[in-house]
Amino acid sequence: MMAVALSAGAALALEAVTVTPLYEKTETASGKPIVLPQNNVRVIVSTFDIAPGATLPVHKHPFARYAVVQAGTLKVINVETNEAKIYKTGDFVVEMINQWHRAENIGSDAVKLLVIDQVEGSAANTILKGQ
Repeated sequence: MMAVALSAGAALALEAVTVTPLYEKTETASGKPIVLPQNNVRVIVSTFDIAPGATLPVHKHPFARYAVVQAGTLKVINVETNEAKIYKTGDFVVEMINQWHRAENIGSDAVKLLVIDQVEGSAANTILKGQ
């Protein structure tokens, strides 16, 4: 009897939830497959605030990085292909993996990002060119 009551309660709880898919992607911003860490996966969630007119140095990410643009306008340039993409408030970004790129705030307001990294162990997920 108890199991039936729990199952009925769980069914009622699920009926009260509406799921709206917002984004689905199988490749990075440059069209490459998303590759995830294989060992000792660590998830890091951060916020980034990028001042108006600021340009980030050329860098790459060895592991998956995702971002939600919470405010502002960000231009990301793949320095290997010279292709650029513009991301605005509300956009979801699947960053390039192992490709050199740079970003710049091209708006008059700060860019605010919610960033989610998936890395192996204690590894960093940003490598600056020349390091």
